[in-house]
Amino acid sequence: MSVLDFLIPPSEASRRNGPHDVIVLSSRVRLARNLRTVPFPSHSKKADRMKAFEALMPVVRSLPLMGPDAFSESMDKLPALEKQILVERHLISREHAAKNAGSGLVFNREESVCVMVNEEDHLRMQALRPGLQLRQAWMTIDSVDSALQERVEFAFAERYGFLTACPTNLGTGIRVSAMLHLPGLVLAEQINQIIQAVNKLGLAVRGLYGEGTEALGNIFQVSNQMTLGESENDIVERINKVLLQIIEHEQNARHAQLEKKPAVLLNHIGRAYGILGNAWSISSKEAMNLLSFMRLGVDLGLFRDMPKSQVDELFLRSQPAHLQLAHPLRDKLASDERDLFRAEMLRQSTSSFPRPDPSLIRPPGGPTEGPAAA
Repeated sequence: MSVLDFLIPPSEASRRNGPHDVIVLSSRVRLARNLRTVPFPSHSKKADRMKAFEALMPVVRSLPLMGPDAFSESMDKLPALEKQILVERHLISREHAAKNAGSGLVFNREESVCVMVNEEDHLRMQALRPGLQLRQAWMTIDSVDSALQERVEFAFAERYGFLTACPTNLGTGIRVSAMLHLPGLVLAEQINQIIQAVNKLGLAVRGLYGEGTEALGNIFQVSNQMTLGESENDIVERINKVLLQIIEHEQNARHAQLEKKPAVLLNHIGRAYGILGNAWSISSKEAMNLLSFMRLGVDLGLFRDMPKSQVDELFLRSQPAHLQLAHPLRDKLASDERDLFRAEMLRQSTSSFPRPDPSLIRPPGGPTEGPAAA
């Protein structure tokens, strides 16, 4: 089966919701693990990588949380376009997309549990949840880790904990992160203060696709930097508290913009609506930034009876690989051709959107934030 036949369609994926999902797009908890008797992937020969691959793939596929119909494949069997689709879905890293024979991928039907085999470590396993659900994601991936430890022996030292290819993952091997939509803080020019404050707390703030990437569409990733000397539960709880504070700051920034600079805010949203509905060429970066303001407009109630899932779907469909996939011929489009096709898709998709109506504005927060994070 092709991964394209297995993946949840963008229209369905965008309807997933969770606590605080107006601001927190998704939560992720990832664990790094290595086999005790095989060299780390980056320092092993092909025979060793194949040994780890052949040992781990059937074990991962058989995990109860994967279910009977999990998708699994060797990376050399996946075309480049399909790999990039998986990157844009945040199911694999950009580094794993570059892997070939000896590396693999397994994920479940719900796309809530995904395991990369022979990325930087022998195993990079992650649980994904919509909204702010770090604790639930941690419990899920902890059960995966426990099930694997019954079947394979991991590299572990009493003094250091789990041994990993990169020293920053040493100890627990855990990376806890959330994807946040923060246009209010960006407009209020407070985002740099927030980033500096978060960095002082030992957390990292990155762009849409992690380390070294840009915060397109006012979307930022917040994650822990250290994994040694603190328990997994403590790391999860600490980040959860910081995220709740960032959510509050974002809500306050949106309130302040509405009270003090409503014309500026409405101008950004109105221009986004106009450009998306009328542009004939638009880059991925510009599309993401304009869709960010459209999503903000939906969050504030400017678009009558319009669910945010309609904008979230366009976030996904306007990215390069998803756009390429939607092209009638699926030919490899040049950058300028993609910009033309993206603009056509956005014009058609937004033609049915209602016009923004300032009389409908509702304050940030309140019932739209969903239930409190458990």
